[in-house]
Amino acid sequence: MRDVCVIGLGLIGGSLLRAAAASGRTVWGTTVSEVDADAASRGGYDVTTNAEAALQRAAAADAIVVIAVPLPAVENLLRQVAQHASHCILTDVVSVKGPMLDAVRRRAPYTRYVGGHPMAGTSHSGWLAGDTMLFRDAAWVVGVEEDTDLTAWAEVTRLVLDVGAHAVPLPADSHDETVARISHLPHLFAAILASVGAQGGPLAMSLAAGSFRDGTRVAGSSPDLVRAMTEGNRDALLPIVDDALGRLGAARGSLASTGGLAATINAGHEGALALEAARDAALSGVRVDLTAADAREGLVALGERGGRITGLDGAVALGEVS
Repeated sequence: MRDVCVIGLGLIGGSLLRAAAASGRTVWGTTVSEVDADAASRGGYDVTTNAEAALQRAAAADAIVVIAVPLPAVENLLRQVAQHASHCILTDVVSVKGPMLDAVRRRAPYTRYVGGHPMAGTSHSGWLAGDTMLFRDAAWVVGVEEDTDLTAWAEVTRLVLDVGAHAVPLPADSHDETVARISHLPHLFAAILASVGAQGGPLAMSLAAGSFRDGTRVAGSSPDLVRAMTEGNRDALLPIVDDALGRLGAARGSLASTGGLAATINAGHEGALALEAARDAALSGVRVDLTAADAREGLVALGERGGRITGLDGAVALGEVS
């Protein structure tokens, strides 16, 4: 198994370091936080605050380098990657893929880059929030572009599988549009719901129950991290926000004119049922030969149908799709 170097040891990076180590890989990490580095070291993990040394070690071992820092910190970090580990396999866990892909192509063009984004997390942050089991059964997007090196893609996918997730092959634009719908818009709604509720004062807070807690859970996330993901995905998020505002406007108009909200509530109920149906759908096996001329197209087609990769058999990716 290829060694792994994780740069950034917050919730996701710290969980990946733990999970990769538990899978039997040689893994080390680096963080700018002396507090997190100390806590990780005391937990028995190989961690330093010296990113240069960690990257030089990665270059010597031909390790997979994983960037696990917020998008605003990526540019400077990529300069270090280009200087010290320019030919390593490079992946990341950044929640926006288009800007990340652009930054890699500009700052570290000789790395064998494969974008990544695990669809897992909590509202907590930092090394101490990490969990070896965080990625168990989670979807993890593994990027496929026209120029993706499929040998590097297979290496990153194997790491994803080793930490308990399943891989969803997607290009950056499909990823960003989709997460704008199912991740970034919910973060904005949670922020708005939490602020509206708080305006109700102590009485509102004392009466708040399950629906309010469920709707506002992610509002407890680090504001800097939420800003990084939502602002970083501005181009994809704006039309989704417009769609949501249009639906809210229609609901408001209907409530004001007829007093009815059936169209809005029924559409939401149908959406929730569709989600449950997708979770319960029977899956059929798919095989993608990574040596085939159309392998990239096959992987993307699988991912965009809601399929997933669950195994690798040599140069064949084993998948499932409903």
